[in-house]
Amino acid sequence: MIPGPTPVPESVLVELARHPIGHRSKEFSDIFMSCIEDLKWLGKTKNSDIFIYTASGTGAMEAAISNVISPGDKVLSLVIGVFGKRFGQIAQAFGAEVEMFTAEMGKVIDPKLLEERLSLDKNKEIKVVTVTHSETSTGAANDLEKISKIIKNHGALLIVDAVTSLGCMNVDIDGWGLDIVISGSQKGFMIPPGLSFIYVSKKAWEYNKKSKCPKFYWDFGKHKKSLDEQTTPFTPNVSFVCVLKKAFEMMKKEGLENIILRHERLTKNLRSGLKRLDLKLLTEDQNASHAITAIWPPDGVLVPDIRSAYKKDWDITVANGQDTLKDKIFRIGHLGFVSDRDIEMTLAVTGKVMLSLRGSLKG
Repeated sequence: MIPGPTPVPESVLVELARHPIGHRSKEFSDIFMSCIEDLKWLGKTKNSDIFIYTASGTGAMEAAISNVISPGDKVLSLVIGVFGKRFGQIAQAFGAEVEMFTAEMGKVIDPKLLEERLSLDKNKEIKVVTVTHSETSTGAANDLEKISKIIKNHGALLIVDAVTSLGCMNVDIDGWGLDIVISGSQKGFMIPPGLSFIYVSKKAWEYNKKSKCPKFYWDFGKHKKSLDEQTTPFTPNVSFVCVLKKAFEMMKKEGLENIILRHERLTKNLRSGLKRLDLKLLTEDQNASHAITAIWPPDGVLVPDIRSAYKKDWDITVANGQDTLKDKIFRIGHLGFVSDRDIEMTLAVTGKVMLSLRGSLKG
């Protein structure tokens, strides 16, 4: 029950056992382009070019940055946790002048404060804004639609980390005018880590033409040329692309709106159940991600002991906190191949774990 890698369906695992096919074959091209079309369906876009990288989500983050900025460009990174900060760090590595616009851990970006900050940029020096939709490290989710409107009014390019939101929450790329969106296979896509996905708008291509950052493997131009030929510029993880097609078959059978509603329901049920157990949550309900929930331990109970009890007594893994929240919170993932039964099971076990650990304090 961690926020990634997430559980993988049996049918996907069976597909993964097949012998890999040639990546320059028509058979692979057909599968690859089917996945491209399904990615358009998932992101609600008809206008984006979509690339599949053999990489982690961080690889896609680097691709997004390196293809649209030049050294010295001003980048505003909206930070609500570890991964929002990572976007800024990647931009710094490529020579950008980065400002971290940071919210308190567990909180989200206040649209009014963001609007005020951008209103001070009279000369439009800020070229790019990066934002995390669903922050894996805290379980907080920004109001991406509102943030996008503010950025569009300013004119900067918006790059979105949708690693734990795409396939779990509504991400309307065309409707909200998102410029670049990245995600990863090991979350809502229900397959192992190893693929990342990147959506590129027409506006992003204009930035790409002016970008002076070094790139080779990540080069949008190479991927676009190959995409037009229904292939990839370099050897992809053939097996993972094939299992991605199988995962999409499951997702399309469930339906996109049903997927979103399921994640909303699982989140609501988990959060209300945890509150009934007198556990305090890091993020307020209105700012909660539908992919992951972060929980404070009871007074006197240590996070390592909680995680150990889950694993040793019940064979369930929950995640630790990250960075400054390490050993201060624990996190439960509820994204991808997760059902109501999984949530009820996790709540039942959590009750027993907390009863045992609280009882040991009294003893």
